[in-house]
Amino acid sequence: MARQVPRRNQHGVKTELKFGMFGMRHQPGLRCFDDALLLEAQKRGHGLSYYTPDKLSLRGEELIAPVQLLTVRDEAGDHFTLGEPRRQPLTAFDVILLRQDPPFDLAYITSTHLLERIHPKTLVVNNPAGVRNAPEKVFVLDFPQLMPPTLISRDLDEINSFRDEHGAVVMKPLHGHGGAAVFRIMPQDMNFGSLFDMFSVTFREPWVIQRFLPEVKHGDKRILLVEGEFAGAVNRVPAADDLRSNMVRGGAAQATDLTPREREICAALGPALRERGLLFVGIDVIDGNLTEINVTSPTGIRAIARLGGPDVAAKIWDAIEAKRQG
Repeated sequence: MARQVPRRNQHGVKTELKFGMFGMRHQPGLRCFDDALLLEAQKRGHGLSYYTPDKLSLRGEELIAPVQLLTVRDEAGDHFTLGEPRRQPLTAFDVILLRQDPPFDLAYITSTHLLERIHPKTLVVNNPAGVRNAPEKVFVLDFPQLMPPTLISRDLDEINSFRDEHGAVVMKPLHGHGGAAVFRIMPQDMNFGSLFDMFSVTFREPWVIQRFLPEVKHGDKRILLVEGEFAGAVNRVPAADDLRSNMVRGGAAQATDLTPREREICAALGPALRERGLLFVGIDVIDGNLTEINVTSPTGIRAIARLGGPDVAAKIWDAIEAKRQG
């Protein structure tokens, strides 16, 4: 069975294939962000079911959750129907789609440990161990040659030294998402002291300080990869009065092609993604600089299709079915 949830929360989704069962993890109350994946699964005859990660239980060796049958429709305001919850072992499913947004906290990490106990007999997409070991703003540090100058720190002297070297910088939480708490800090910026104090009391972990890329005004490209191969892309252009290009923050989606540099980035990442079992990944590239590798719940499928790009949802399900049949 398979299920979907409305994106941008800490809940789960599941799905079930015609020749077996699937599952996903998502948020409570379905929204349209992941409908493309669910609609494609349903079109192929896969049953869909839904659960949320807070309902996972491990009883002895059995991982169980109350799951609900799910039906989806491509109708705004009326795009899903959920059945009554029924307790079920997750090993009864062929596939579980792990679509859980940050925060990347201990609750999130614990859920990956639980799902790891049933993978790969029940195929979890993405591999829960791979997700756990690849926080998007940490995993990307494995590829410094593809990135802008970046510092991970909460030490004031280290941050000031980085600012002295690079001038304008962007400061953001290490485990943030969706463009939340992303700030541009200019040289001699009078707001820096207050922002440093706010970050210090808000975040226990270090945060990200990165050289500001002025070309972000022309877009932050979201590139989707399936099984380590390019699958589709959309350029996200920030509003005139905002630094952030995330579509949930008002960024405008534009059709785009890959540059030679962006193809080089995809080729460099592909082997590492396949090795970690990260079947569906979204990367962010600004002016030829890799800034993030999103392995938890990448978005952009619908925007790419709406702009006349490839059918990424079909590519994802082709890859999942090939794994199950292989």
